[in-house]
Amino acid sequence: MIPSSPPPFREEAPRYFVPRIALLFCAPLVVNGFAMPYFPVWLSTLSLSDFEIGIILALPMFVRVITAPLVGLLADRIGERAEVLIWSAVLSLLTALALFVSHSFWFVLIIYAIQGGVYAPYVPIVEAIALTGVRRWGYDYATMRVWGSVAFIGATMLGGVMVGWYGGSMVLPAMAGGFILMILLTFIAPRVGKPRRPSTLTTLTEPPPKALRKLDLQLLLIGVTLVNGSHAMLFAFSAIYWQHIGFTGTEIGLLWSAGVAAEVLMFFCAKMIIRRFSLWTMIFSGCGLAVMRWIIFPMDLGFGGYFALQCFHAFTYAIMHTGMQNILVQRVPEEQESSAQGLYFFYTGIFTAIFTFLSGYFYTWFGVQGFYSMSVVAFVGCCSAFAAWYLQPQRAGRGGKTSESA
Repeated sequence: MIPSSPPPFREEAPRYFVPRIALLFCAPLVVNGFAMPYFPVWLSTLSLSDFEIGIILALPMFVRVITAPLVGLLADRIGERAEVLIWSAVLSLLTALALFVSHSFWFVLIIYAIQGGVYAPYVPIVEAIALTGVRRWGYDYATMRVWGSVAFIGATMLGGVMVGWYGGSMVLPAMAGGFILMILLTFIAPRVGKPRRPSTLTTLTEPPPKALRKLDLQLLLIGVTLVNGSHAMLFAFSAIYWQHIGFTGTEIGLLWSAGVAAEVLMFFCAKMIIRRFSLWTMIFSGCGLAVMRWIIFPMDLGFGGYFALQCFHAFTYAIMHTGMQNILVQRVPEEQESSAQGLYFFYTGIFTAIFTFLSGYFYTWFGVQGFYSMSVVAFVGCCSAFAAWYLQPQRAGRGGKTSESA
């Protein structure tokens, strides 16, 4: 949970701040709802190999880690972060339209990489504006952010139906429509003036502060983000695999929606869970279930089995992420909050990019059995998190009390 604080300045919030931010979250997550499950399906219609698909999906992730901090720095310095949103949305639309021109491997690789770079800052800048509202006027972050997840689920379901009707050819028009929606909604972005605190992306251009260099905290960040990165093959090849074994577009949409819906439900339950379980228990449950999830995935589960397995996302991401965020709140001073989030973004981006690239090899060589490699990644992440727990200065347990157990 992101704590709010009393506003240090007496100023009025922009009118309808919460619904405007909620709509700004919806637009890019509509794009993600079409792109994440179904862009690999479109790529598979181009007679590309699984290895080439892995490269195309991985390269924008590397580009994003490089460009997002630079654009974040620019957004912080020009005095009004919302101004950057229009450029991000317009350039993203242009790259989406360019993909209609040629379907050769190298052209798609280059254009999609450029799209990754120009699209990357959009959501983090919306996050930064939303957090300004949390700090200055005490708004609830979850109330604004949850509508983005709802939009993702709706787009995923609609995309599944459209894939069933039109096949992979629907992906590019749907993404272009999402980018047009992003452009339109930038005009209602709240103007909050010059930021009083650097954004998460800006801090990536500077060395991390001492609090973040402690070995146990570094091991924990690496462990959690390795588990995050183990989802790479799911994002890259699950829709292709499910289509291959005969699932309809609607069923694939339901499977993707199940994971996001379970994630949202877990976030809503986070306060109650934190009161009953230690943060380390939350993290270890996510790590352990991630190992199990990727071991089970290659089995012949049928639609019902995969639906249940997708609900593991509530643990392998949501509950683990919540535990990680709360440990950062405990261990890192407030003035270093953006640096902590920036480092978390960096590790997650790098590991996800690396394992997306490698998943192209693994899926080419082993097919669905390649998911076993992701269980190894998650296990290494679990070991790193356990080492962090063992090395923490006082073994901080539930409620900040010292404890020798997780």
